[in-house]
Amino acid sequence: MKRQKRDMNSRAFDKGYQAGVTGRSVDFCPHENSAHRQSWLCGWREGRADQWDGLTGVSGVHKLRTL
Repeated sequence: MKRQKRDMNSRAFDKGYQAGVTGRSVDFCPHENSAHRQSWLCGWREGRADQWDGLTGVSGVHKLRTL
């Protein structure tokens, strides 16, 4: 848990990915810091691509990271 809290870029990417897979808009990015925002946007783009490819629900479970 502590490692996840320390690496904010990785966490921003994961949250962006989750937002992209669920179909949320890019306007909901919560980060002001440019590095964290960029990580969130990269995750969002990858999540949207996976949603378009049909990797949602059970078919996209293999894309989740294990902690």
